[in-house]
Amino acid sequence: MPHAYNGMAARDLQGVVWRKSRHSNSQGTCVEFAKLPGGDVAVRNSRFPDGPALVYTPAEMEAMLLGIKDGEFDDLIRD
Repeated sequence: MPHAYNGMAARDLQGVVWRKSRHSNSQGTCVEFAKLPGGDVAVRNSRFPDGPALVYTPAEMEAMLLGIKDGEFDDLIRD
């Protein structure tokens, strides 16, 4: 597997399992996540599965998920 870095092509992440939320819609506008060997997490847009993937450390993912659960980003999707 190539060395993972932010902005890499998702297609270069061979052998990973991409997952998306059960809340995703049927139009394919979803964020997908894949756990990488070594523990990092890749994120991609499901509309562009071969497009870019961003890679985050477990600590970065934990901080983001805790913020989401606490509602810190609710203003990004509400008027």
